[in-house]
Amino acid sequence: MEVPVLCFRLLIRVFILLGVQSDNAAFRIVPNRLQLFEFESVSFHCDGLSGSVQLRGIRNTKDFICDINGTSKVSCTIQRVYLTDSGEYWCETDGGQRSNSVNITITVGSVILESPVVPVMEGDCVTLRCRNKTTSSHLTADFYKDGLFMKSSSTGEITIHSVSKSDEGFYKCNISDVGESPESRLTVRALDRETCPSSDHSFYVLLLLRTVFTIVMVVLLLLLVGLLHCGKLRVTQK
Repeated sequence: MEVPVLCFRLLIRVFILLGVQSDNAAFRIVPNRLQLFEFESVSFHCDGLSGSVQLRGIRNTKDFICDINGTSKVSCTIQRVYLTDSGEYWCETDGGQRSNSVNITITVGSVILESPVVPVMEGDCVTLRCRNKTTSSHLTADFYKDGLFMKSSSTGEITIHSVSKSDEGFYKCNISDVGESPESRLTVRALDRETCPSSDHSFYVLLLLRTVFTIVMVVLLLLLVGLLHCGKLRVTQK
């Protein structure tokens, strides 16, 4: 009975290693922004992960864990956020699957910058908004990238058309006589046209190759176990 048990354990480890990263895993924030005013409520949503799921974070140099039990769409809510809740957050399963991570900033000030929560792709159109805590009306705002002045906007927002890697960096905004927002990083992902599937056919080819690789690894492991078992039998018979 030792060999079947050993084979089963090896197979489990193979499938875990092949499935550590989940392509369907997504981490969302409601409200959908990286900067929050103190005392706001925020919900973290973990989608596409199965099994026992945890919302994890590193805030104020301390670990944060919110246990969530086993559905494919789960969430964890902080009713009132404080400065110490600023930090990096992500979703993770006990099997090793992990979503993308986000860095949120909590401010006691009156101004925040609304920017994309997740990385944007090259060529996308991105809008940055300067938001005042006390009023929803548009106010003239100055925008900065990596500490350098970019432009002023009478509508309180600017749009970057067809973003590129050169647009990546830390952005903030300032409303005169009101205040300045914290900085948030805009991350831009480069298009990889050589490896990006261009059709459904390419997707199925990649899926087939992954399946074949899995089968080959399983067969090789079974052969290795069989050879080791045969060697053990021969030694025992002698």
